[in-house]
Amino acid sequence: METGILILAAGNSSRLGQPKQLLDFKGKSLLRHVAEESLKITKSVVVVTGANSIEISKEINDLELIVTENKTWNEGMGSSIHIGFDQLLNLVPAIENCIISVCDQPFIEASVFSELIQTQQDSQKGVVASKYADTVGTPVLFTKRYFKDLSKLSGQEGAKKLLQKFKDDIAEINFAKGAIDIDTQNDYQLLIQ
Repeated sequence: METGILILAAGNSSRLGQPKQLLDFKGKSLLRHVAEESLKITKSVVVVTGANSIEISKEINDLELIVTENKTWNEGMGSSIHIGFDQLLNLVPAIENCIISVCDQPFIEASVFSELIQTQQDSQKGVVASKYADTVGTPVLFTKRYFKDLSKLSGQEGAKKLLQKFKDDIAEINFAKGAIDIDTQNDYQLLIQ
């Protein structure tokens, strides 16, 4: 089954004060890390940029993936999912699964994506989410049966809305380090200590 990965990298990192996508962790930017991990799983990878689009695109322009700009990124995550997902479907109409990922979870590895795919095959659930810190969230896999719902997202509506709506059709993987995400300078300092 063909899986596409959508990486959301459009936000302006207002609480951090600089583009979090470009923060260095273990010698790579957060964005480059998640992009390279994604490419270990599939060649169908779309990165959605928005704020600081030119600077962020340069960071990954040597990788074999598609970069698409969300000019209305400030409307919220839903608009980025919508734009990126449509781009992914245009690129690979045959995809069966779509994994939505962010770039501010520094411990995302290819193995997390593999586990999402394997858990979906084993459980036959329509959604497989990562579980951490008493919640479920990204990275999250949606099967084809929810593609229409993904393409209808807009504004502030992120994938979280769909996780609540379809909670009876969700399997989970444990991704404890998924709780670590970078929103502030303090988060980043704790990460690199």
